[in-house]
Amino acid sequence: MLYSGEQAGAPGAVWRAALGQTLPIAMGYVPVGMAYGVLAGKAGLDAINVLAMSLLVYAGSAQLVAVGLFAAGASGLSIVITTLAVNLRHVLFSAAMAPLLSGWRKRELAAFSFELTDESFALHAARFGRGDKDKKHTLAINVLAQSAWVLGTALGVILGDALGDGRAFALDFALPGMFVALLAGQLKGPSHVVAALTGAGFSLVAALHGASGFGTLAAGLAGAACGTVAAAWTDK
Repeated sequence: MLYSGEQAGAPGAVWRAALGQTLPIAMGYVPVGMAYGVLAGKAGLDAINVLAMSLLVYAGSAQLVAVGLFAAGASGLSIVITTLAVNLRHVLFSAAMAPLLSGWRKRELAAFSFELTDESFALHAARFGRGDKDKKHTLAINVLAQSAWVLGTALGVILGDALGDGRAFALDFALPGMFVALLAGQLKGPSHVVAALTGAGFSLVAALHGASGFGTLAAGLAGAACGTVAAAWTDK
């Protein structure tokens, strides 16, 4: 939205546009960040370390896994190796994004990569697919998304005792709900629906058999393959 006399690339217009697109992510990040803040506090981490992890690590699933391992008394090396394995999917994110970020300077790529998450990857992939590749807009979305995560963490630290483990407030459902909202905006045809449904089905089967880590990644690839086959069949 532009105010009267405002240029499209003006800072205010960029941040307002970014805020509008980041809102679905923020609505998921705040409650999940609160759950992380609560759990980290109950695991024995002090408030400074809890907030520092959200500022310097900024990887929701890895942070939650690290807190669980910390609470279980795991060694520092096992926490590092486990969180590295959890975040290996970012290699695939980088491979998918690299062709779309040609011409960016190294420090811009570093800033973008640091704040890239599953959710912002999904959002940027959809934007870039529509030809919306504005650099300022892209970086503003990432900054706002991390701000929402840090805000949720701070609220979790402050309200920890009152919130318990967060399950009574359905905080653990916020992240899956946010992914469903992002997915709904990307379903543009039958092949996309086939990819989403088969990927979800394979993922559920993998989870039921205790393979929710690499099994989920394999399920996503299998769903994409099914979507490709469906697209080839419907385009005949």
